[in-house]
Amino acid sequence: MPALATGLDGPRASRDRVSAGLAAEFPTVPPGTVDRRVADARARAEHLGIEATPEVVERVAREHLLALVNSAPPPRSPR
Repeated sequence: MPALATGLDGPRASRDRVSAGLAAEFPTVPPGTVDRRVADARARAEHLGIEATPEVVERVAREHLLALVNSAPPPRSPR
C-alpha cells in the first residue's frame, strides 16, 4: 500500500498532494475524476463531523476509486 499523504501546509496543498498520489496509483482514471473523488471524500468527512485529515480523505477516496475501476465492464471483443 502506498504511503499516505501528510502535511500541515493547508487543505488545498494537502488535497493536491492526495490527488497527485491517487492519480499516479490509478492511471486509467482521468485526473479530474480523481480530484472530484478527493473533494467529495473531504466534504463527506466534514459533513459527518469527522476530522478530514489527509489520511482519512486519501483512504476514503482510494476506496471509491477502487470501486470505480473494479466496476468498469470488460472491453468488448470485436465480432
